[in-house]
Amino acid sequence: MNLHEYQAKDVFRRYGIAVPEGRAAATADAAGWSAEALGGSLWVVKAQVHAGGRGKAGGVKVCRSVDAVRDAATALLGQRLVTKQTGPEGLPIHQVYVEVGSAIERELYLSLLLNRDRSRLAFIASAAGGMDIEEVAATTPERILRVEIHPAAGLSGYHCRELAFGLGLKGPQAAAFEGIARGIYRLYVDHDASLVEVNPLIVTADGAVLALDAKITIDDNALYRQPAMAACRDPTQEDAMERRAAEHDLNYVSLDGDIACMVNGAGLAMATMDLIKLHGGQPANFLDVGGGATPERVTAAFELILSNPKVRAILVNIFGGIVRCDIIAEGIVAAVKSVGISLPVIVRLEGTNAERARAQLAASGLAITPASDLSDAATKAVRLAAGRKATAAP
Repeated sequence: MNLHEYQAKDVFRRYGIAVPEGRAAATADAAGWSAEALGGSLWVVKAQVHAGGRGKAGGVKVCRSVDAVRDAATALLGQRLVTKQTGPEGLPIHQVYVEVGSAIERELYLSLLLNRDRSRLAFIASAAGGMDIEEVAATTPERILRVEIHPAAGLSGYHCRELAFGLGLKGPQAAAFEGIARGIYRLYVDHDASLVEVNPLIVTADGAVLALDAKITIDDNALYRQPAMAACRDPTQEDAMERRAAEHDLNYVSLDGDIACMVNGAGLAMATMDLIKLHGGQPANFLDVGGGATPERVTAAFELILSNPKVRAILVNIFGGIVRCDIIAEGIVAAVKSVGISLPVIVRLEGTNAERARAQLAASGLAITPASDLSDAATKAVRLAAGRKATAAP
């Protein structure tokens, strides 16, 4: 779960991480009042969306008068911001963040995340702040600094000094950086974060070190023990289909293809998508109904799949271990009947009570295409989806 910048900066302040003064506003008038209250003669108005690349997309505007702040807020609020991370549909702007302008001398990058390969928290830093860190890592990897921290030992002074000196910070700036790094480490652990990122971390003309931006991502699996963080959730910034899936305890990720997948088990779901790609198709989603699938959950999964207008075929791939195949078959029959599916449905069932399940599907009288194995299922799904596409073409 992501926090908005203004929410993340409130958390930063509580952990002693220096940030420029700013206020969130939901109307143009409120933005103007915020600028007046903050004082000064230079402000930055930032669209509050859960996406990077806001500046390049026109979501960050520098203003030199209160009227300009109001105009900038008017231009942003109620619009959808399209960045390289949002896709062509963009994300809605319901609030802006009005921040006092800063005299930037240097821009740095700093983040803390989990290195799953080594079971360590890792600080990633670079003197190339304000840029796409992925591009920096790909083109000039020598500019990336990495410091890994053993969870039993925690963050030490030498970790901070290694990062600070690597970024060219010395004296008071190095001390300020250590305070920021320690604050980020504490909030990461305290709030079950999966990412804390500052891009850019700036050095101002008077030598101060400030977090000019702030991104915090909380581990969804830990939200039950992070009620304050869960209260910050903004569902308007999330994929609507993924949000609906979570309400039914379904693991769903939207993709760009036209063959919908309904599978039990994340590994099997990944293999199913790979086979679709191998046979020339494009998966429309990742959908794991889990080991405790019920007819009701299967029906909910079908309804979710059918809400995607791009879908031209549905591939159901179930291995009955914990869940019995006949239970899944019952759910498939009920879903096809209740939802009124007109798309091709290809079903591959193996495992517990698989033969009984196949007999149920055959006896249902529904237009369900059986598959003997995963490769056969993927081949049929690709062929039937292509047929639907050809039929729909003008």
